[in-house]
Amino acid sequence: MLSKDPETLRWLIFLFSGAAALALLLLVHKLWPNLLRKPGFRAFDLVITAVVFLFIGMHATNLWHEREEVVVNSFHRLYHDTWWGPTVRNTYWFGTPLLKCPLDLWVYQEILHETKPDVIVETGTWQGGSAGFFASLFDLMGHGRVVTIDIKSFDPPERDRVTYLLGSSTSDEIIRQVKESVHDDKVMVVLDSDHSKEHVLNELRLYSEMVTVGCYLVVEDMHLNGNPVQFGDGDPAAAVKEFLASNSNFEPDRSREKFGVSWNRGGWLKRVR
Repeated sequence: MLSKDPETLRWLIFLFSGAAALALLLLVHKLWPNLLRKPGFRAFDLVITAVVFLFIGMHATNLWHEREEVVVNSFHRLYHDTWWGPTVRNTYWFGTPLLKCPLDLWVYQEILHETKPDVIVETGTWQGGSAGFFASLFDLMGHGRVVTIDIKSFDPPERDRVTYLLGSSTSDEIIRQVKESVHDDKVMVVLDSDHSKEHVLNELRLYSEMVTVGCYLVVEDMHLNGNPVQFGDGDPAAAVKEFLASNSNFEPDRSREKFGVSWNRGGWLKRVR
């Protein structure tokens, strides 16, 4: 049965093209074994034909990839921009709204299971849906807590594993409180507050040092500013690019984008040293 995995299919197209080129050479050799010895025939012509087949295969794989990107990005924009009301603003975790892609929530679950942090520090509480989601996962794991920060209180539900801090995520006082809270714990950080480049870059510099090696620093909403969505303000991707240019402790983990659509493409930053 032919594989449905896009990457596998692209390679199959390329390999089939190569196989076709090889089959052509073998067929010519079998049917006309003396062809290469005939006056006026150039072996170079046969080689060129085989190379053309290979280039056709390479072009086909590129077209496949480009078409795949078009489809994924079109659905991404449709889901986030066009369907904002019935999808993004209509997503709940046990009755509490949260502004996250369900596919990314599944990835968070996998990360927590694999890395088992003691605490998640989240900037951007809003109504507390994502903090509640993380707390529920920690309930299942029997370990872990959430420290979440926002400049405004939206009266989020009280949860045993969640600590709410009120203030700017980049203020000296909030940074002091967070550091005192996490102390020597195993820490993961999720940045989902003000998405302007300047603010995200400041958060990255302040919170990156708290992340434990092997854990993640996740920058949410990397899809803003045409990457590929148009609805919403900010440019977290530009902040991440500048941050990574001067910090070799983190690397984007592209394997976390396996579902195709992710609001955090390029923003699943794993601390490697």
